[in-house]
Amino acid sequence: VMPRFIPLNYQQNSMVVINYLDQLQPGTFEYAIHHLIDDKLDLSVFYPKYRNDEMGRPAYDPAALLKIILFAYSKGITSSREIQWCCETNVIFKALSCDSVPHFTTIAAFVSGRRSEIESVFEQVLLVCHEQGLLGNELFAIDGCKMSSNAAKEWSGTFKELEEKRAKLKRQARYHMSEHEKLDKNERADEARKQRAEQAIETLNKAHDKIEQFLKTAEPRMGKGKRPKEVKSNITDNESAKMTTSKGTIQGYNGVATVDKKHQIVVDASVFGEGQEHHTLQPVLAHIQDRFKRLAISDDILKAQTIITADTGFANEKNMEYLHDNDINAYIPDNQFRSRDPKFNEQKNKYGKRHQDKKTRNKPVFQASEFSFDPVTNSCVCPAGETISFRGIRETEQGIKTAYFEGRLLQCRNCDKKHQCMHNPSAADHRKGAGRQVSFRLDNNRPPTYTDWMKHRVDSPQGKQIYSHRMSVVEPVFGNIGSNKKLNRFSLRGKSKVQGQWHLFCLIHNIEKLKNYGQLAA
Repeated sequence: VMPRFIPLNYQQNSMVVINYLDQLQPGTFEYAIHHLIDDKLDLSVFYPKYRNDEMGRPAYDPAALLKIILFAYSKGITSSREIQWCCETNVIFKALSCDSVPHFTTIAAFVSGRRSEIESVFEQVLLVCHEQGLLGNELFAIDGCKMSSNAAKEWSGTFKELEEKRAKLKRQARYHMSEHEKLDKNERADEARKQRAEQAIETLNKAHDKIEQFLKTAEPRMGKGKRPKEVKSNITDNESAKMTTSKGTIQGYNGVATVDKKHQIVVDASVFGEGQEHHTLQPVLAHIQDRFKRLAISDDILKAQTIITADTGFANEKNMEYLHDNDINAYIPDNQFRSRDPKFNEQKNKYGKRHQDKKTRNKPVFQASEFSFDPVTNSCVCPAGETISFRGIRETEQGIKTAYFEGRLLQCRNCDKKHQCMHNPSAADHRKGAGRQVSFRLDNNRPPTYTDWMKHRVDSPQGKQIYSHRMSVVEPVFGNIGSNKKLNRFSLRGKSKVQGQWHLFCLIHNIEKLKNYGQLAA
């Protein structure tokens, strides 16, 4: 017996009646976006760029564009073509855009060309958070999230390295030209080989011309510090930088967020094209101070003794002096603060250092104290009795003079004690350069520094209790943005455009907090 089913005809057309407001149900993120933009925010900041009040076709409403972009970003969709496709096929996008379908170029131009307007929307949402009591202003945690940009690190280098790369491309192009001439003379040569040779020549010439144009129009990029050195430029996006992360080296930007403790609201979102974070502390604090005054939240949030916390990447002597002289209630530890805490001694012995290879994690390593150092003659003898080379005295970021020594690789490679001395002895057989490196602080009889002042603050029982909140305040924000929203790279080029995108990332996080804890949650 064959059962009977309702027949299915996928070729049929049907009319579906949809009320767009019915698709935006209270309690959802799309409802929060729609309600905020229509009832709470002033989008007149977007109007001055339009010039169609008397002539020209009507433009897409910035309210509709902002709604679909925020909703798309919340789902991990940053491609403007994909956002256009969603407006054509997805009922929630249709409801937010009121069935308008902006072209992908319109969407892309809105994201990349409205940095200041997006920042104004970010501040308006922050003010709504303040009015609804979501800001505690008790403790701010600052941290950076390094993300790749729309530029390849292979196109990075100092001007000298780029000149060498240009010369190499020219040599390769000449070689392919000579090969192509030989193929032309050979009547039996395969046409496919000729085409491949022509394509290779064209590709190499384009790359050569790209580097040559950059070298003619740009200036060497200099780092920061007392004695600035040239840092690597990038031909594609010279405002981005090479950065070392836990997942390797990337070409990108550092998105720095300042997060309020009470409900993890982002109060400042700034982008920096440099990997070192200690240069970013003072600009970030200045942004916060200025923003809170403009929004009439606080005349001087830093003088109000709001606690500022940040990790060791933000610590150097200059920043500690700035915090001390401006009476800022900050707790920013140096990179040795855990070694001074007896609670962490057992953890270090039990778990070892992070990112250390499992095979070498528990192997004994000779400490600097086991090397014989003579500060008078600036000489050093290793545990094996060999004199290792003196590499000079330099000042650290904390202003502490340090003597540096390193052994010759040939010495260390053939040493019987290399397994007790070198951190990774197996690499010594393949590596070029130096052997074991060691340094000694020359801080005897030196005057106290501002870093010492911060050490006492962080090492105090109150300081340890306060600093323990930092990670639980700021890290979940990056977890939400990076993992839940899948926003783990910047898709634009140029610091200004990336700044607008980072504000969008953090704006979505703040709107979610309003949805969960504000009046929208009622």
